[in-house]
Amino acid sequence: MSIRFGNSCVNCDNLVEGNTCKVHGVKVGNSYTCDSFEMKATLKDDTNCVTCVMFESSDCANPQKAAPGMSCSHWAPQNATA
Repeated sequence: MSIRFGNSCVNCDNLVEGNTCKVHGVKVGNSYTCDSFEMKATLKDDTNCVTCVMFESSDCANPQKAAPGMSCSHWAPQNATA
């Protein structure tokens, strides 16, 4: 089985601030997609302490070392949904 990004609004270049579709002018969510889908040219590659849900919390694996720009193997995204 191959793993790939879905054609959902989250990966679409037409998604603008506030989870709004700039083509249709409506608020969208993770499960939405349409024929106007355009894959984002680049995905966010900002995996460091500042974007980690555990940064400055009691769950941080390395609280004495954690700092902006730093990364570790325990990184978890702030906006993770399942």
